[in-house]
Amino acid sequence: MSDGPARPAARRRLLVSGLLLGLGTAGAVDEIVFHQLLHWHHFYDRAGGAAGLVSDGLLHAGTFSAAVAGTALLADARRRGRFLPPLWWGALLTGAGAFQVWDGLVHHKLLRLHQVRYGVDLTGYDVGWVLPGVLLLVAGVVLLRRAGTAPVR
Repeated sequence: MSDGPARPAARRRLLVSGLLLGLGTAGAVDEIVFHQLLHWHHFYDRAGGAAGLVSDGLLHAGTFSAAVAGTALLADARRRGRFLPPLWWGALLTGAGAFQVWDGLVHHKLLRLHQVRYGVDLTGYDVGWVLPGVLLLVAGVVLLRRAGTAPVR
């Protein structure tokens, strides 16, 4: 197989791999730490306890599936010898940051599916939730831009 036609496809696979693993990892950390260990909220808190548990299970299934798919695509790219670390890490950070920002702004504020925590002033929690996501997103985009002209190995 020639390198020419495979390069855009290899880049897309790495990009999708990183995005999926980033989304899956950030979602899993959220679900494990804040939903299961700390019991601060469920994915859907606007109904009773059973609905919250089911929503957490669905979130867990989705994040786990994304992480597995991202890992499989990464393994395939490595096997084919078409791995570009800055592109993949940029996509991973972008995916993780996108999850965090989307969750903080859309799920928490716009849709009000849940809040970070209940019974406290949310300002610090909201900033502490969204700001790391923005930083991950910016770092990911910077890496992606740098990787834009690098050849895939």
